[in-house]
Amino acid sequence: MLYRENGQFKTTYASDQQIFPIAQDRLLILALVAFAFVGVPLLASEYLFRAILTPFLILSLAALGLNILVGYCGQISLGTGGFMAVGAYAAYNFLIRIDGMPVVAAILLGGLCATVVGVLFGIPSLRIKGLYLAVATLAAQFFCDWAFLRIKWFTNDSASGSVTVGEIKLLGWVVDTPVEKYLFCLGFVAVFALLAKNLVRSHIGREWMAIRDMDVAAAVIGIRPVYAKLTAFAVSSFIVGVAGALWGFVHLGSWEPAAFNIDRSLQLLFMIIIGGLGSIMGNFLGAAFIVVLPIFLDNLPYLFDIPVDTALAAHIALMVFGFLIVFFLIVEPHGLARLWSIGKEKLRLWPFPH
Repeated sequence: MLYRENGQFKTTYASDQQIFPIAQDRLLILALVAFAFVGVPLLASEYLFRAILTPFLILSLAALGLNILVGYCGQISLGTGGFMAVGAYAAYNFLIRIDGMPVVAAILLGGLCATVVGVLFGIPSLRIKGLYLAVATLAAQFFCDWAFLRIKWFTNDSASGSVTVGEIKLLGWVVDTPVEKYLFCLGFVAVFALLAKNLVRSHIGREWMAIRDMDVAAAVIGIRPVYAKLTAFAVSSFIVGVAGALWGFVHLGSWEPAAFNIDRSLQLLFMIIIGGLGSIMGNFLGAAFIVVLPIFLDNLPYLFDIPVDTALAAHIALMVFGFLIVFFLIVEPHGLARLWSIGKEKLRLWPFPH
């Protein structure tokens, strides 16, 4: 009976419009954020930072951007990897072509460039939707793959097509160790998650959800579909572009266009479907599922000392992974975030039956 709203009175408009109206939720989130910033750097190993935690944070940020477009506005996108590539290559060019350009400014400018590209490819969403819109965004993915592979200016005339970034500096702080890279990414994720949570609760977020539920009815009540759809594409592409720049600068350090191919777009789409469409927390749950589970399945035979061929173990991991995805989609099509919401609802009623 610890999870109750009894006695938590709202006496001001500000208290009534809090992101987490229940005090227990606020304490839990504060504890999680404090543990992420303080506890994890003290407890986690270098392998965890490199292989799990940093990729998890960056992919969570990219899934957050995609979820705004797909989950909140209902516009299907298969070009997320291409928008990540735009953010990464634009930030790289800003960094090498402008002397003294701060890394954070280059990353944010890369996100702005991704915003421009996302809005351009979002213009067809004003006339088409569903499968046709998915094909249009898929064209954006293939166009970005072709452009960064064939136009040498984007890669600073690199013969191999790959680019490499140097050390990352932030106000005199050199971000080079795995812990520092983790904290650098965590700062971006915390800020953008807070901004996105407030944005989807604002009038813009309500316009997105109205367009998602029924665009004709939304237009009848005065919502402008052009404005709502293009703002969704703009915000989504900006966040995805920042995530792409972080993926290239922090996680990879050196990359080529194949790092942002169609597989990356599908991976992010699976994240938001499994985690939960139209949920901020679902992005983190889906990213954890996609990042952690394959590593666990790959190492499962070795944990129980089962002699399995390496190739066979890889195929078994893929089959189990695919089965679990289908299982979750059948059992709970609204994602893992819905399971979390159901658990909270039951806790608010427990031990009473109604």
